[in-house]
Amino acid sequence: MNVVILGCGRVGSTLARMLFDDGHEVTVIDQQSDAFRRLGARYKGRRVIGNGIDEDVMRAAGVPAADVFIAVTQGDNRNIMAAQIARYRFKIGKVIARIYDPIRADRYRQMGIITLCSTTIASGLLKQFVETDDWGLTSDFSADYVKNYTSHAQ
Repeated sequence: MNVVILGCGRVGSTLARMLFDDGHEVTVIDQQSDAFRRLGARYKGRRVIGNGIDEDVMRAAGVPAADVFIAVTQGDNRNIMAAQIARYRFKIGKVIARIYDPIRADRYRQMGIITLCSTTIASGLLKQFVETDDWGLTSDFSADYVKNYTSHAQ
């Protein structure tokens, strides 16, 4: 798949490395060039510096030809706006936005944008662990990260 990720923080960079290692074409957009250091030396995907809600930057990153667009910056507003541009302007079939505000995440989900609300997910996992001593996850993503990325990251 051709995947464009907006935001090269810890989530964006980890996701980019995971998808790239699985053989996907990955492009990462970030406003800060030094954010790309999180990708590590093994990452050979594309990097685009710029404002991810600027249509020219999105075109330069290949968004019109992407199969998937994922917005994971630190800002809900930026993620929502970029997701809407990808979904409605560029007609990308799978658009995912991280949104911290649960109410807004639900509202945009109803509008057809897949949302990931880490606030409710983390809260739900913590509640489940407190009550059952079980994380309820089928994979240990933390162990996978340490195994695959700590030797070459940062």
